[in-house]
Amino acid sequence: MSQYKVEISGINTNDLKALTNEKMNELFKLLKNGKQEVRDYIVEGNLKLVLSIIRKMNVRSDNMDDLFQIGCIGLLKAIDNFDLSYNVKFSTYAVPMIMGEIRRYIRDNNQIRISRSVKDIAFKIVKMKEEFYSKNGYEMSTKELEEKLNVSQYEIANALESLKDPISIFEPIYNDGGDTILLYDQIEDKKSSKNELSSKLALEKAINDLDKRENFILNQRYIVGKTQMEIAKELDISQAQVSRLEKGAIKQLQKVLK
Repeated sequence: MSQYKVEISGINTNDLKALTNEKMNELFKLLKNGKQEVRDYIVEGNLKLVLSIIRKMNVRSDNMDDLFQIGCIGLLKAIDNFDLSYNVKFSTYAVPMIMGEIRRYIRDNNQIRISRSVKDIAFKIVKMKEEFYSKNGYEMSTKELEEKLNVSQYEIANALESLKDPISIFEPIYNDGGDTILLYDQIEDKKSSKNELSSKLALEKAINDLDKRENFILNQRYIVGKTQMEIAKELDISQAQVSRLEKGAIKQLQKVLK
């Protein structure tokens, strides 16, 4: 389905008409006075707004119909919560709610499950970078992000990586007219494959040799994706202690890998 033509129940959204602000105010007054039948009219008059938001977000999806329906859920929530006393246009109020609904859907239905804490860091980074660039005209440095968010460079890199779309190992990466070379063909490191099993066993033993608390910290940090502060609260110790234990455990593993 084309991103620029979405049909709902046989209706081409390109033919939908947008309501004027004056008409919207009139309808919301009727709705507030108990005229529930105008609710459907308000919905129909704002379907074009939902479509325009999806287009503006430039979302890559195989099923734009699903995104449109999710956007409509955000529209319904905006209609049910809007009040004329806010003294703003309905579209101004509705856009963030519709976008939020679509973003949550995309985030929660990703093919690869990313921990909530990593997602939260990623969205904070994106928002902070956009605001910083808009205000200063140049990109925010990683060091500034570290200080503002109180997270490590690894956490920043990991969070931003989680926003990237997954790539198939069968993705074509080169074709000179003969056989196509796939990403799969380039993954194996033949030089190190002979030592892979022994290295894996040595690393596994090193991890098992860590004490219970160090093992727990590494698991929560690099598998679950929690921050040092979150782990500190769980273990009832300071963040500095978590940082020290984490660094010590990593040093032990590095000795094995050298």
